[in-house]
Amino acid sequence: MQIPIIFPGITRGIPLKLQRISSEADLAVVTGNISGLNLKAMVMDDDPYAAISGEPVVILASSRERAFTEEEDLAFLGPVANQIALAVQNAVAYGEISQLKDRLVRENVYLESEIRNELHFEDIVGNSQALKRVLREIEIVAPADSTVLIYGETGTGKELIARAVHNLSSRKSNTFVKLNCAAIPTGLLESELFGHEKGAFTGAISQRVGRFKLAHRGTIFLDEIGEIPVDLQPKLLRVLQEREFERLGSTRTLRTDARLIAATNRDLKAMTDEQKFRSDLYYRLNVFPVRVPALRERKEDIPLLVRHFVQQFSKRNNRVINSIPSETMEPLVRYHWPGNIRELQNVIERAVIISKGPVLNVALAELERVVTTRTRQAEAKASQPEQENLDTLLDETERTQILRALEASSGVIGGPSGAAARLGIKRSTLQLRMQRLGIRLSPFSRTALTESKRTAG
Repeated sequence: MQIPIIFPGITRGIPLKLQRISSEADLAVVTGNISGLNLKAMVMDDDPYAAISGEPVVILASSRERAFTEEEDLAFLGPVANQIALAVQNAVAYGEISQLKDRLVRENVYLESEIRNELHFEDIVGNSQALKRVLREIEIVAPADSTVLIYGETGTGKELIARAVHNLSSRKSNTFVKLNCAAIPTGLLESELFGHEKGAFTGAISQRVGRFKLAHRGTIFLDEIGEIPVDLQPKLLRVLQEREFERLGSTRTLRTDARLIAATNRDLKAMTDEQKFRSDLYYRLNVFPVRVPALRERKEDIPLLVRHFVQQFSKRNNRVINSIPSETMEPLVRYHWPGNIRELQNVIERAVIISKGPVLNVALAELERVVTTRTRQAEAKASQPEQENLDTLLDETERTQILRALEASSGVIGGPSGAAARLGIKRSTLQLRMQRLGIRLSPFSRTALTESKRTAG
């Protein structure tokens, strides 16, 4: 039995449009069409109706009167039919492969779009004006190739902002490499950034490719960039300006085309003034600063974030939570969230775990206890300068009175007309207070002197 395919024959320049044979009637239509052109038809198959199942067959057509009747024709057409069948089988297989490839391409496009949705603006939850301002800044700077400095408090989502910049840039099809500079020991940070050669230091048993090389033609995100040691900052500045560097233990200069996005929760300008951060590197990083607002600055986004995290952790923990009472949501909105979104995320994850039914159960008592503790600490810290100022004022007043009494008594402490009697205190008491306040009498005259250094301490 020959491999079943349909072969569209062309006779006298007229294409024969043959339909797929799925029944005996279809075969009759096909042969009838051929008969209408005064052509002889022959099905190269042991069973002419083997294609009724839906598989195609080879149909050859000829205009000769006695076509396909002579043994020589049949002997010739047999091998030809085999070759035609094999060729068309390969063509059909190629078509199926192409269809599968197109399907994979479509699925890949879909998955990529889903990934973009997950790591693009769709993963940045909120509708507040403060957040919209940040998103507008992202849309402005993303198409450019400039360095971006993202700053804000810990837990505000600076990495999500960096990913959004990458996904909106022309480098989105290339690698996004991230590194937390605070999480790497100082001695290994240079190796992580630029790589090292085998034997460059103890334990370097093989060559290592640095993050800047991995991010070639892509984006490198350096979180907590304020933690980079001062002695390593010139190398980072060189990469930003010259696009070149050397691996640790190598003299060979390597080049990289990586866009840098940096993030920090520290005041780099203040660190520059304190000589803890290079000013030239700061200005090179601060090309386009983006400030991520703290969660307490976008309280209107808290309900959306709570629902987002409830849905996320419910799915992860196989829970069904579809109700968040207002008496639960209101304290969450009022809370100042010093840990920002990361703290809110942890609170909601714990709430999902301890919730027994479809209603979210948040441990509000713990939040209130934290608020009370931090309020007391803040009040104590605020009152401490006031107490220090009051103590200073009392000391200055007491010192002034003692100095006046000593001056009036010509430096005499005891006796009925001495300074102690004038102040109404005992001589020993006056001497102790003079010692505490740093007041002493000159050995050459009875003039009272003050020890300014001791008093200032």
